[in-house]
Amino acid sequence: MITVGIPGGIGGPELLILLLLAVFFLAVPIIVIVAIVTFLDRRRNDDERVRALEQRVEALEDERP
Repeated sequence: MITVGIPGGIGGPELLILLLLAVFFLAVPIIVIVAIVTFLDRRRNDDERVRALEQRVEALEDERP
């Protein structure tokens, strides 16, 4: 019987721990960064929308007799 092993003798539990660490140290920061960028983008879009509405209100006030 031929068995193929991983160099260094890393078994199943060790690989699982390495996978969990990789997820924690790579995926979590990426998710946090994406959340921050999304929040800031929405905030910028809201500012632009408010600015456009303020300009529209000023235009309507100028048209008032």
